[in-house]
Amino acid sequence: MASPLHFGPAHVPSQESPEVAIEALVEGGYTACEIDFEQRFWMDYDFAGRFGELARAQGIVLSVHAPIAGFMGHAERGKKLNMAVGMLDHSAGIAKAAGAELVVFHPGFLLGRGREEAIDSVVEQLGELRERLVGKDRAVTFGIEVMGRVRELGSADDVVEISRRLGWVRPVLDFAHMHATSDGAMTSVEPFAEALEKADAVLEAGAPFHIHFSDIQFANRNETKHLSYGAGTLRAEPLAEALARFERPATVISESPDEESSQAIRAILGA
Repeated sequence: MASPLHFGPAHVPSQESPEVAIEALVEGGYTACEIDFEQRFWMDYDFAGRFGELARAQGIVLSVHAPIAGFMGHAERGKKLNMAVGMLDHSAGIAKAAGAELVVFHPGFLLGRGREEAIDSVVEQLGELRERLVGKDRAVTFGIEVMGRVRELGSADDVVEISRRLGWVRPVLDFAHMHATSDGAMTSVEPFAEALEKADAVLEAGAPFHIHFSDIQFANRNETKHLSYGAGTLRAEPLAEALARFERPATVISESPDEESSQAIRAILGA
């Protein structure tokens, strides 16, 4: 029997009310949704609580994407790090109110440092953040996302290593980003399976893979923008076949720029 697969968009389809948002997700056939705070916090605790309640009733799993500036691994302590900690703290509060599976965030940048030094910095600052969250009773699971720039922090190996050191952090595999940084190499099942195997090795039993997926435009092994499905060279069939090799549930979030693309990917994955 195939492991459970949840699929949904990278944004809440309506900010009007939790009821309208859930209705739109159900109409779309979605069983997952990522609460979109990349640009700004727009959801309050009351909305989050009600949204989570309605989502659970419909079998929809939720996650939260923290603001872009909410990254760890700052080279210098000060205003930017304090702001990032505040953003992740608030994201965790909303995630707990909504009953979300995890808070997705970005690993940060090398900032002139070697990779190991930068990873050490991310781990140290996440540890400090965890102490703060425990004290506020919002110590939720976090997910660190694979990034789309080949010479920066955030490769699959980077996020797996950070997750390995911190049991409350999971790798978030963004296959569009990996397709970009590999210069379009994600065209067969094996690269997908290899990435999933790395994540599988550091995930606790029963925890779902958390995956971002869309077609992607890239140049010089760096992402440039998400594309409508079929406009680029990344396809969902290898992902579907790779996931079938694992006895682990998965949540796949579509970062496609249009509904038609998300539905095309959903159909291929059989979600």
